[in-house]
Amino acid sequence: MSDNELLAYNRQYLAHDDLTDVITFHEGQDEDLEGDILISYERVKENAREYHVHHTAELHRVMVHGLLHLCGHQDKTAPQRTAMRQLEDRYLSWR
Repeated sequence: MSDNELLAYNRQYLAHDDLTDVITFHEGQDEDLEGDILISYERVKENAREYHVHHTAELHRVMVHGLLHLCGHQDKTAPQRTAMRQLEDRYLSWR
């Protein structure tokens, strides 16, 4: 999606008025991994430039981030964000 397309979802469903790289909508029951992961590729490319990483690596990170949300992980607090980042790093380094 574009930044503007994802911003519309962010405004409509989450009442946030800012750009984001990924939004996850969990649609399953309890532990079901069922839902939608919406990604702004424009934001991914911008973040990749900001963090000095390849855009493919950043895309993989937001994909894993969305999957972690489907698994029930949250990132609303600083400790939760730290835990999510550690899990992202763990799964991105797995080969």
